[in-house]
Amino acid sequence: MKKIVLLTIFSALALAACAKEEGKSVDTNKVVKTEAEWKAMLTAEQFRVTRKAGTERAFTGKYWDHKEIGIYSCVCCGTDLFLSDTKFESGCGWPSYFRPVNENAIAERRDTSHGMVRTEVRCSKCDAHLGHVFKDGPPPTGLRYCINSASLKFRKAED
Repeated sequence: MKKIVLLTIFSALALAACAKEEGKSVDTNKVVKTEAEWKAMLTAEQFRVTRKAGTERAFTGKYWDHKEIGIYSCVCCGTDLFLSDTKFESGCGWPSYFRPVNENAIAERRDTSHGMVRTEVRCSKCDAHLGHVFKDGPPPTGLRYCINSASLKFRKAED
């Protein structure tokens, strides 16, 4: 048991040191839950999308055509992911953003599922599948973060 605890501490310190060298901060307080815990707190659709890397059908999600001002956060852990002023109409049927709230909010992974090569986007805090990012977005980034509504919750800006 002591070896596991020491290894965990060493891994977290090494990760933080590597990130510091790259000029990034790392949150070592990851949210980890069992499958049963995730199922108990999420709807069936939220679980399928965020924990099993599912995709909701285009033009069906709660936020694809949402226009209120506020912040879109991870439905699993509450981490702020996207500001409404970075949301744009891409025509793809999913909420699209050109930039996350900060570079540490999301993690990217190579995704070769379904016979394609894409870049998957996940919440960096709890590893929830959010969607994918593509290089066909508007200025200033040229990126399109194509995100499932089921992976998000919205917090309206206070007046």
